[in-house]
Amino acid sequence: MIALASTAPSRRNSGAANWLIPLGLLALAFVPLAGGTFRLTTLVGQAEITAENARFFASPIPVVVHIVSVTLFSIVGAFQFSPGLRQKWPVWHRAAGRVLVVGGLVAALSGLWMAMFYAIVPADNALLHAFRLTFGAAMAASIVLGFIAIRSRNVSVHQAWMRRAYAIGMGAGTQGLTQMPLVMIFGKLDPMPLALAMGGAWIFNLAVAEWLIWRSGR
Repeated sequence: MIALASTAPSRRNSGAANWLIPLGLLALAFVPLAGGTFRLTTLVGQAEITAENARFFASPIPVVVHIVSVTLFSIVGAFQFSPGLRQKWPVWHRAAGRVLVVGGLVAALSGLWMAMFYAIVPADNALLHAFRLTFGAAMAASIVLGFIAIRSRNVSVHQAWMRRAYAIGMGAGTQGLTQMPLVMIFGKLDPMPLALAMGGAWIFNLAVAEWLIWRSGR
C-alpha cells in the first residue's frame, strides 16, 4: 500500500505531462504559425506590396520554404517532448525525429538565407540581424550535433542538443510574449527595443532549455 501511494501521484503527473507539455508548446507556437499562415495568404493573394513585404514578393520561395518547415518543426517537435509517447511508441518517436531533423535544418538554413540575402527593412537593425545569424547557426549546429549523438546511441546528449534546437526554433513564439507588453505601453517599437525584445526571447528560451538539461542530468 505504501508503494502504491508513493507511485500513484507520480503516474498521474506523468500522464498529465504526456499531454500538457505538447499542448503548452503548441500554444506557444500558435502566434508565429498564425503569422506564417497570414504571410502565405498575402503572397498567394497578391496583397499590396509595401516596404515591409517587398522582399518576400521579390523572392518568395525562401520564405515559403521557411514557413512550411517551421510549421512542421514546431508541431512535430512538440510531441517529441511527451515522455509517454517516447516510451509507448518508440518507432513513431524515431520516425518523427528524422522528420524533425530535416524540417529543423531546412527551417534554420532558410532563415539564415533570408537573414543574409533579404534586404534589411527599416524596422530591423544590425543587432537584430546579428541575432538572427547567430541563433540560426546555433539551431542548425544543435540539430546536427543531436543527430550525431543519437547515431552514437548517446541518448542524453541527443536530448540536450535537440532541446536547445527546439528552444531556438520556438523563439518566435516567445518573441510575441516579450514584445506584447512593450507594444501595449509604448506603441510601435523602435529598432533597438525590438531587437532587444527578440534577442531576449531567444536567450530566455535557451536558459530554460539549459535548466531542463541540468535538471534531467541530476
